[in-house]
Amino acid sequence: MGDFLSINSVSRSFASTTGGAPTLALQATSMSVAENDFITILGPSGCGKSTLLRIVAGLDQQTSGEVLLEGKRIAGPGADRGMVFQSYTLFPWLNVRDNVCFGLNERGMPRSQQLDIAQSFIQKVGLNGFENHYPKQLSGGMQQRTAIARALANGPRMLLMDEPFGALDHQTRELMQELLLGIWESERKTVLFVTHDIDEAVFMGSRVVVMSARPGRIKLDRAVPIPHPRSYAVKTTSDFMALKAELTEQVRTEVLAAQRAMA
Repeated sequence: MGDFLSINSVSRSFASTTGGAPTLALQATSMSVAENDFITILGPSGCGKSTLLRIVAGLDQQTSGEVLLEGKRIAGPGADRGMVFQSYTLFPWLNVRDNVCFGLNERGMPRSQQLDIAQSFIQKVGLNGFENHYPKQLSGGMQQRTAIARALANGPRMLLMDEPFGALDHQTRELMQELLLGIWESERKTVLFVTHDIDEAVFMGSRVVVMSARPGRIKLDRAVPIPHPRSYAVKTTSDFMALKAELTEQVRTEVLAAQRAMA
């Protein structure tokens, strides 16, 4: 059986706004993702993590190379990939229930079926009782729960998450990590998860990928030797601490390289 997702020599250059040479944001990058993998992607700001995710989502077009999902070339957005951003991308004029139903409604699914699916994911993300609330009535964590429920309700083959907990306070962030891991353990989606947080990358991921300073490339790809289901107790284990120390050093090297390049 082939890989679930294949990223083959994908690069991305951006044209210069001043007429100079184009900027290479992402060097030719290759990565294989197995079905049900949870891959976390670390690296300094501006290293091309989000660019790579947007190319997989079909929201951006690579300059060279190709991305194959189950053997089919990705040429644009599709219902087989659900995207969750750092900013809460909910429709402010829709309540929680209708935000979660949005994609199902777009596909013309009967309302009764939409409501059944939406309710099951609203329950999974712990928002029972908030179905009629509008985004402005919700905390940041609750808005992000709604966004995750909306992405999952569409039944995507994979979830693409761009620092989804980056704007949350520390306590809420930890709760959201456990919530998402619990959902992943039961739903078994394939996940690509971009983060700046090394703790988060090790706790969430079955594999952690570190990208180099711009132009980004994959510098390190490590399996996380911690079994599932995971609880916060794993953060005190020697396996967790050893991997965190190694990744911290790798990311620090790249952040310093990025700073030197800016100087």
